[in-house]
Amino acid sequence: MVKGNKQVTFEFARKGELWYKTECNFMFPVPFGDMGDGTFLKQDKAMILMRYIRKQIEAVNSEVNP
Repeated sequence: MVKGNKQVTFEFARKGELWYKTECNFMFPVPFGDMGDGTFLKQDKAMILMRYIRKQIEAVNSEVNP
């Protein structure tokens, strides 16, 4: 999802989270509380948001395999 300079695109904001989508259509949230004074662009390198991608992968896996 992040190798080869892959990109993420901002999709929408809801319930205190910014939702992004990877090039392979994986959706993940970024909580407003984590934003601080950072700039979150409409499109950015996926590697920059890998922390949030990883958290969402773990959340999905825990739902599938409780």
